[in-house]
Amino acid sequence: MIQGCENQQIQALARRAPRVAYRVANAVAALAEPGTLALFGFGAGSARPDDPRCVQVALESFDAPAPMEQWQVDAPVDYGTDGALRWSAGGGWLFAAIELDERDHGGTTATAKSAYEQLHHFVAARGAQHVLRVWNYLGAINRGEGDAERYKHFCDGRAAGMGDFFAEGFPAATAIGHHGDVHRLQVYLLACDQPGCRVENPRQISAWRYPRQYGRTPPSFARAMVLPAQDALAISGTAAVVGHASAHLDDLDAQLHETLTNLEALLASAGMAAGFDTQSPLKAYVRHAADAAYVREFLQHRLPGVPVLLLHGDICRSELLVEIDGWRYA
Repeated sequence: MIQGCENQQIQALARRAPRVAYRVANAVAALAEPGTLALFGFGAGSARPDDPRCVQVALESFDAPAPMEQWQVDAPVDYGTDGALRWSAGGGWLFAAIELDERDHGGTTATAKSAYEQLHHFVAARGAQHVLRVWNYLGAINRGEGDAERYKHFCDGRAAGMGDFFAEGFPAATAIGHHGDVHRLQVYLLACDQPGCRVENPRQISAWRYPRQYGRTPPSFARAMVLPAQDALAISGTAAVVGHASAHLDDLDAQLHETLTNLEALLASAGMAAGFDTQSPLKAYVRHAADAAYVREFLQHRLPGVPVLLLHGDICRSELLVEIDGWRYA
């Protein structure tokens, strides 16, 4: 359900949501377009101009040529760097990204702590202090057993580094394992000078309330976030989880069906009409490359016309084969 938004009225000056689109285009030309807040390339071969707004995400695309993801706002955009951080801002919106090498920061936990401390300090000094959405990409996310798993170490470090970063409530988020340099951690976020509305899924236990079996520190994210003008829903990484348990082990088809059921539950909780359309870009993270063709065919059949970026990534639970996140515009 939507948390704390039952009586919120849409204000005349509410910030219109950034427009998110997947495009096969020249990166330099895309960055020159008015209002470009951020531009993402995917995989080792993606172009990365020397611009703070541009991020080369360490996930390979199953599409060729691989499209870029572009965020645009209705305002001029300023941008720059602050130590290891890259940032851009315009129209009340803030993008910030950081990439760290674990070898320089003492391992997985300490690196996650450092990344979130730096992001916290930077965002706190800006006018756009409401963090609405975060993406986390780390190498070998499922390596290690029990509490020694790298994802669980990441969760420990994230919690240690955030402090009161999310005192008003957790943002929507994604955490996916990439297949690049195992020591590479990438985190980026979208913040605004106006708050959003957190959305939970009635079919699932809130992530921060997971039982101890999922680690010393539960994941810290909301299932989705309604953006300030209530014109878009930012959807967290969503998989075949019911209650707190993973469903349909080793059954890709059933996991895909369950994931779409969870996505529809989120739309209903956000007060949105069912279904996705051609203006609702999604990402599907696929664990096994051999499954990509099936996932593409399944989603084209179930979500005709919906732009889906298919990426090779490991889900934060080793038994899960696919995860979907993205945007739904009102």
